[in-house]
Amino acid sequence: MNLLAIETATEACSVALVHGDELIARSEIAPRRHTELVLPMADELLAEAGLGRHALDVIAVGRGPGAFTGVRLAVSLAQGMALALDVPVITISSLAALALEAPDDGDADSAILAVIDARMGEIYAASYRRDGAGGLLALDDERVCTADALMLPEARAWQVVGSGWATYQGVLRERLGMEPRRADGTRYPQAAHVAELAAREFKAGRALPPEQALPVYLRDKVALTLVEQGKA
Repeated sequence: MNLLAIETATEACSVALVHGDELIARSEIAPRRHTELVLPMADELLAEAGLGRHALDVIAVGRGPGAFTGVRLAVSLAQGMALALDVPVITISSLAALALEAPDDGDADSAILAVIDARMGEIYAASYRRDGAGGLLALDDERVCTADALMLPEARAWQVVGSGWATYQGVLRERLGMEPRRADGTRYPQAAHVAELAAREFKAGRALPPEQALPVYLRDKVALTLVEQGKA
């Protein structure tokens, strides 16, 4: 299987390639430069693996939630490449990919909170537990909300990953009701984890026609009005 994965939903721009049993990736924290970086990254990986684009079996993409322009870019690229190559697409939650940034602590009862700073005083969040086979079990639905409105499932221990922790760690610590076992506000969704999750989906026969690969924004409003900003 040759699988190319794209993830540009946040400040991190990343591409990964699964080639047989090997996974290689490129990633750069580059706000506002995703458009110029993502295709060269993909070409570098294909060249490193000695593959042409027509050798790809499937395109995987982080479908969001995240920055509107970043999510739209990734999904549009995935659809366009898949249509041109006549291959299917697999969409993966950017929050699920982020959750895999948390180390595997071997505790089946611990949970992972993936949380992205959504700006405008809100966060994108979802909770997961590792399934013991390299994948994730979702413990709740993805949502956008304020940090102090976040409702969480019961868990014996927590890990937290994502930029939402860097911005709202005080409030999130209160919502957890405990000190997290580990917390890292510098982590972003990565194409390498999109690729890992997508490879499982592809083997299970859950790829989509390109036109059915849709972004997930969670909210339609992407900017505050002048009144909301206090400027009018």
